[in-house]
Amino acid sequence: MKAGILEHLNITVAKPRELAQALTQLFDWKVRWEGESLDNGYTVHVGGEHSYLALYTPAKLTGEPIPPYQSDRAMNHIGVLVEDLDEVRTRVVNAGLIITDENENPPGRRFYFHVQGIEFDVVQY
Repeated sequence: MKAGILEHLNITVAKPRELAQALTQLFDWKVRWEGESLDNGYTVHVGGEHSYLALYTPAKLTGEPIPPYQSDRAMNHIGVLVEDLDEVRTRVVNAGLIITDENENPPGRRFYFHVQGIEFDVVQY
C-alpha cells in the first residue's frame, strides 16, 4: 500500500477571506474554491496544486479559542515548507507580521508567526 498524502486541513477561523488573501501573498498560494458551506457557514480553500487549507467560518462563532499546546483539541501550528525561507521571511515582515521565533536546528531552518491567532511554522530543508 502506498502512503497516504495529506490533502487538506479544515480549520475554523473568524475571517476566511482575509486569511486566504494573506496566505496567497505570503506563500504564492491560490484560492481554489470558496462558497457557502456546512450549517450556513462560509469556506475558502486556499493552497497549492496538491494540498490546501479549508478556512471555515460558521454562521455564528461561539466561545473562546482553544489555547494551543494546552488542550487535547487545540491546533498548535501549521507547518509550511518553502524553497526560499529568506524570501518568505521578507514577505512576512513586509506584511507587518511579527516573527515570534527563528531557529536553525537539524534538519532545517525555520521561523514562526501568527495570523488571526493561528501560528505558522515556515521551514526550509
